[in-house]
Amino acid sequence: MDALPATEITALLGRGTRFEGKLYFEGRVRIDGLFKGEIKSDDTLIIGDGAEVHAEIDVATVIVRGGAVHGNVRASQAIEIHSPGKLIGNINSPSVYIERGVEFQGSCRMDVTEDERLAAEARPVHDGATARA
Repeated sequence: MDALPATEITALLGRGTRFEGKLYFEGRVRIDGLFKGEIKSDDTLIIGDGAEVHAEIDVATVIVRGGAVHGNVRASQAIEIHSPGKLIGNINSPSVYIERGVEFQGSCRMDVTEDERLAAEARPVHDGATARA
């Protein structure tokens, strides 16, 4: 089976849909309707304009294009919130982008990933001292 292009949507909960429960997925999922529950994935979640999401979210990447998210969001790679998006809850990700015009209420924590920590530990340490003969 061929790999999907990086921008290919593998599932869509369109406008007018209502879903309550647990969502686990691979690939890219876009929500434009109403979702309540829990979302987990090692891939990308897109919250579209007009969406209303009440969920605990734990994914690799979250892109909020609009709509409202109520709940805590943990992303192992990145969180992007674009105007006119709204996020009420705590966010945790090594990379966070919040566009002007976004409504964000909560706390933000940016921890380095395990890969970044290992790379930093592997770098040589220079204390500024120079050797003289």
